[in-house]
Amino acid sequence: MTEKLLGHIFALVSIIIWGLTFISTKILLNVFDPVEIMIFRFFMAYILLCIIYPKQFRIMSMKEEFKFFILGLSGVSFYFLAENIALTYTLASNTSFILTTAPLYTAIIAHIFSDDEKFNKSVIIGFVFSIIGVFLVVYNSKVTLQINPIGDLLALLAAIMWGIYSVSLKKLPSTYNSIFIVRKTFFYGIITIIPFIAVFNADMRATHIDTSIIINLLFLGLIASALCYVLWNKAVSLIGAVKSTNYIYLIPLVTVVSSALILDEKINLIMIIGGVFILGGVIMADKWK
Repeated sequence: MTEKLLGHIFALVSIIIWGLTFISTKILLNVFDPVEIMIFRFFMAYILLCIIYPKQFRIMSMKEEFKFFILGLSGVSFYFLAENIALTYTLASNTSFILTTAPLYTAIIAHIFSDDEKFNKSVIIGFVFSIIGVFLVVYNSKVTLQINPIGDLLALLAAIMWGIYSVSLKKLPSTYNSIFIVRKTFFYGIITIIPFIAVFNADMRATHIDTSIIINLLFLGLIASALCYVLWNKAVSLIGAVKSTNYIYLIPLVTVVSSALILDEKINLIMIIGGVFILGGVIMADKWK
């Protein structure tokens, strides 16, 4: 198996699992508020990674330490805060649709700050096809488009944050272990989330805990966070930030399919056509010459 193929597999597995987090989060929101879910999720993941890989690396400079801070800020705290607050102002479908524009912002940021991932027409062609597909999947016959400036701008900010996170990963030296990078990222993510506990009056106490709540917390913390962030970082290192982030187009498709299987929600012809466009766009963005 080639490194390139392995990178695509890592990115695809991460996206499939992240597409399933919608269901777990929906269940947990009955007990916790968004900030509490974030704290529990990433603290759990951080502890697990410390146990699995306790080794420390010497950070060469404050500039390098600042890069880890940016990773925690953009890929954890600011991304999830912007996304979760956006959901309180605008429709979930709006947020989902806007977040899938992250590959375009990643490509633009990579073009400006990277030497080996320059903007090209394959990105534009893939973006056009995929965004049409995402629109068909998200805004199907049962959903209407509603504009809310605050919510939509926050969702846009979340998409840009993920672009910054993915491109920043490429700026770290290859000498660092992938698990160490994620562990360090989660550390700064948790540190920068903590001040928002007071802002959102989170009391960090659950009124009701059952097996379902525990399973979904474990899924978000151990699999969707600890495992997937490591896989994502490996994917970025193997195939680049732009190609990895193109898989984000698949998240609404994964969410729709999983909702149909688990929550018994319906899939219609428009969604299927949208799925074909999404897959075509992802392939074009990677293969077009």
